[in-house]
Amino acid sequence: MGSVENIKNSEKSETSETSQESENSEMSGTTGHPADKAVEPVLVTGGSGFVGSHLVRQLLQRGYRVHTTVRSTANTAKVGPLREMQKSFPGQLELFEADLLVEGSFDRAMSGCGVVFHVASPFLVPEKIKDGRRDVVDPALIGTRNVLAAIDRTPTVHRLVFTSTVGAIFGDYADVLDMENQTLSEKYFNTSSTVENNPYHYAKTVAERAAWDAAEGQDRWRMVSVNPGLVLGPSLTPASDSGSLFLIDELFKGYFFYGAPDFSFTVADVREVAAAHIAAAENPDAEGRYIVAAKDMISFHQMSRIILDRFPRTLRLPRHGLPHWPVRVLGPAFGLTQDYIRKHLGIRFPVDNHRSVSELGITYRPIEETLIDHYEAWRHNRSATAADDGAVPRLRRCEGWTPRGGP
Repeated sequence: MGSVENIKNSEKSETSETSQESENSEMSGTTGHPADKAVEPVLVTGGSGFVGSHLVRQLLQRGYRVHTTVRSTANTAKVGPLREMQKSFPGQLELFEADLLVEGSFDRAMSGCGVVFHVASPFLVPEKIKDGRRDVVDPALIGTRNVLAAIDRTPTVHRLVFTSTVGAIFGDYADVLDMENQTLSEKYFNTSSTVENNPYHYAKTVAERAAWDAAEGQDRWRMVSVNPGLVLGPSLTPASDSGSLFLIDELFKGYFFYGAPDFSFTVADVREVAAAHIAAAENPDAEGRYIVAAKDMISFHQMSRIILDRFPRTLRLPRHGLPHWPVRVLGPAFGLTQDYIRKHLGIRFPVDNHRSVSELGITYRPIEETLIDHYEAWRHNRSATAADDGAVPRLRRCEGWTPRGGP
């Protein structure tokens, strides 16, 4: 693993949601310039995604004029929530079509913007990855370079807030055991992932590095990176294909009903992730990378117990954890190599999130709230025909949890 170089110090409705989300989206201690919000729009790439849609809504709630990009404005399922936001915040939100792989695609959306939130990134479930470089790495890296080129052509841009992941900090959980105090810290970069071994985390790593290289090569705009863990919470977009959503979907469908394997996760609430992006833009002193995740990891078994406490009649969730030996013996049948099992099974570590708290003003809500909100949104959005009762369980890649050797 490598140290970071040249980086210092390292909701229910639009109107009634005034409790926790409103409190987090209007953070104390890091205020911007309200007058600028009406004059200078901001750009959110990937506004129809899991994180992007929450970010767009929080920006609108704070009075910003927002430009956001989607792959196709004709995709009703994906852009529907954004259209509803346009109705709730008339004159504040404008949608643009853009393709990460097309040079110049972001120019029109970025025109006149002061801040760019680059959230869009390609994601494919492992079964659809036939060529790691072609399907994952090139789109992420080329897309980032196209956004950076558009920033260079847009003189009004003065800040880039880049959505990365904890997977750009470590490749395997065992990597964190070699970090100072065996604690996850943004001081490090992932050096163990490759195109063949976890192409998604490798893609996020090389894309973030490319952004830092571009930022350090000029002095007009500044960059801040937000590195969340496994992002959970209520989805605003039923058609979301977020990696975090499909992973937990397998848990909820009952793929682990026989017992929860001892894998744990760094977890972030999507509403805190969105709030961190805004604070990174508004706080003039924000710099470098910010881990956005709870201090303590959470396991599959702990997730199940939290949901079962609220929904005790749920039959698909595991009631107990699995000992390590059956996972070691049977893991290869579910796409886990022995190398992966050795570097992840039973490994937990603390997360150093103090910078997101002290510099971005983030207050992390209880994990119980995040999980229950996530589960209720999942139940609401999932159609009855998606039950897939006879599915064979598979363990898949996600942010902060990345089995090798696909299913």
